[in-house]
Amino acid sequence: MKKLFATLILLAAGAAWLLFSAGAEREYTFRTAALETGDIVAKVTATGRLGAVTVVEVGTQVSGTVKEIYADFNDTVKKGQLIALIDPDVLAARLEEARANLAVAMASVSRAKANLADSARNLKRSKELWSRNLIARSELDAAETVHAVNGASLQEAEARVLQVRASLNQAEANLGYTRIVSPEDGVIISREVNVGQTVAASLSTPTLFSIAKDLTDMQIETSVDEADIAGVKEGQEVEFTVDAHRGKVFRGRVRQVRISPGRTDNVVTYPVIISVANPDLELMPGMTANVSIITERREGVLKVPMAALRFSPPQTDAPENGASPFAPSMPRRRGGGRGGVNGGSGALSAVWTIKDGELGERVQFRAGIGDGAFVEAAAAKGLSEGDLLAISYSEKPRVSLWRRIFQ
Repeated sequence: MKKLFATLILLAAGAAWLLFSAGAEREYTFRTAALETGDIVAKVTATGRLGAVTVVEVGTQVSGTVKEIYADFNDTVKKGQLIALIDPDVLAARLEEARANLAVAMASVSRAKANLADSARNLKRSKELWSRNLIARSELDAAETVHAVNGASLQEAEARVLQVRASLNQAEANLGYTRIVSPEDGVIISREVNVGQTVAASLSTPTLFSIAKDLTDMQIETSVDEADIAGVKEGQEVEFTVDAHRGKVFRGRVRQVRISPGRTDNVVTYPVIISVANPDLELMPGMTANVSIITERREGVLKVPMAALRFSPPQTDAPENGASPFAPSMPRRRGGGRGGVNGGSGALSAVWTIKDGELGERVQFRAGIGDGAFVEAAAAKGLSEGDLLAISYSEKPRVSLWRRIFQ
């Protein structure tokens, strides 16, 4: 009888535990993503500005007032075409003055030559008279001095001619500089002067026009952070968009990676020049380009969602022996990381699989390239296309049997 009574007590205690268990345990629902095969493209993004490959700034070498303008914004011009005229009147007068000065200098040369010839005859006569003792030595010396002075005067007059001729050439050139001509075939993208405006050619030549040599070939100048510059190489494909053509993707190629550093918001950057074909002239100088430089491309690889790498399994109260409820499928993690070491391409990473709605195994793999949404599983034993990976979870208390019966 005592044994029967003890057995009944044990059965009653077990039934009470089943009925009144208050849900110390919790139920978990996992959100998943299927492991898929596809292409991954690694990109470096940046913002740059479109511009012409060659822009020629046309200035003036003489000061004066702008008299005429023959070309305006967007005009196509040819090499040597007259595009502006500075009032030539003052410089034309200076040219006439230089010509008159040259005539005076030439007359001075003629007079100096005549004086030299006359002094030469006098010197010859003085030498003959002195040889016959008809004049004193002092008279001969005087004749020699006059002849030498006249020779020096001729040299001075000839040098003056060279000087005046140089001034004449300068005056002719300055008059020619009043005609502002295009140095290249191209399109005028800026005009900095108006008719009647005075321009001064001082130490720095003022810019009157900017001419883009060829807008069918353009370039983007952008800056890439030092953290990303190692992956950028000449010849890499580039995709970019501009706000003026929303939804359209343009393409180019990296032409140059410059080694001269800059600094933007305390971040070291390096200039990258991108060549762009613009046959339809859809792109304009100054447009902002949102650039994606394709640094690597992988085709037909296992694509692991980045959310799966960030997943961390539920943390539950462990039993007295310290074992986790997920111990059979959750190897011990070092350092409290989220599913593994996710340090970029080549790093050891890990994800959690889902089997029949329950948390499965933690699988490690070698990460390849990533595109921000997916990362390549380069060496992934235990992973295959179609596997479900945990990306997040929700939890709620487990409902007791008593509540299930009487609710």
